[in-house]
Amino acid sequence: MPISQVAGQRAIPWRVVAGGHLAIARFDHAIKNVFVLPGILLPLIAAPYLLNRALIPKLILGAIATTLVACSNYVINEVLDAPFDRLHPTKCTRPAALGIVSVGAAYVQWIGMAAAGLVIGWEVSGKFVLTAAALWVMGCVYNIPPLRAKDVPYCDVLIESVNNPLRMLLGWYMVTSVIAPPVSLLVAYWMIGCYFMALKRFSEYRQIGASRAGAYRNSFKFYTEESLLISVLFHASLAMLLFGAYMMRYRIELVLAFPAVALLMSVYFRMAFQPDSPVQNPEKLYKQKFLMGTLACTVILLGILQIVRIPRMERFFAPTLELKAPARLIRN
Repeated sequence: MPISQVAGQRAIPWRVVAGGHLAIARFDHAIKNVFVLPGILLPLIAAPYLLNRALIPKLILGAIATTLVACSNYVINEVLDAPFDRLHPTKCTRPAALGIVSVGAAYVQWIGMAAAGLVIGWEVSGKFVLTAAALWVMGCVYNIPPLRAKDVPYCDVLIESVNNPLRMLLGWYMVTSVIAPPVSLLVAYWMIGCYFMALKRFSEYRQIGASRAGAYRNSFKFYTEESLLISVLFHASLAMLLFGAYMMRYRIELVLAFPAVALLMSVYFRMAFQPDSPVQNPEKLYKQKFLMGTLACTVILLGILQIVRIPRMERFFAPTLELKAPARLIRN
């Protein structure tokens, strides 16, 4: 039976509306929670004793909580972006853009999913639930006026990508709340997220066209292809600099993985220039065989080097410059 909700002059069956509400939660985007994995693995590598039976329920509850909070952010994104998505060549088919969801019910869905995620997260740890709350708050900052950071050039990339280190922290706090994560790695993780997001913006801008891009997203009024590519280079450079800082402090062997990391970033960069580029839909990147193969090899190499010690590497990269001037120079 049709419900009372109407889009134009057409009554919408309740099954269609229910499907629309399920779709705006974007459960298929849960694959992005793969960014939680480094936060789980690193403390386990550093302190293997943390791996025990009590960890398994925490990992399960943490995964559910993370998914619910992230999907809550997708709901508000779909609702508030509906007028703009209608101007996008592909996003115009989203349920909210088509008018097949109830806006009032969507707001209830948004709050309900976030609340459920935080309640479940409380069973993991206090630091976990605070980080999950931060993830939800950043979704609000990104989507909701008057802040709506997604409309502010460069801030849109920075605010959206902060989800990367927050996801790493969620994984970390599933495992331990005692050992502190390395700040250099967290910021490097943030910057690599900015690299991916800036390339997504670049690809969207190219596809929509300069003349229409500003109508779809306000930040695009201030961007050009050149400025977006410059920002990509900026974020990539910062990410590698900070990853290098982590490597020198904690695991010098990781320098051997730099060529693989550089290749992975180059493959992704090239993909951004393709028509209707896959980088616009990160949740579907698993279909890109060459990218996934490169990613798998890089992850395996990083994992091995995170575990295996190579003493010769430490000797090879040992400091050779004097930290203090020789006494004879001081006397002169």
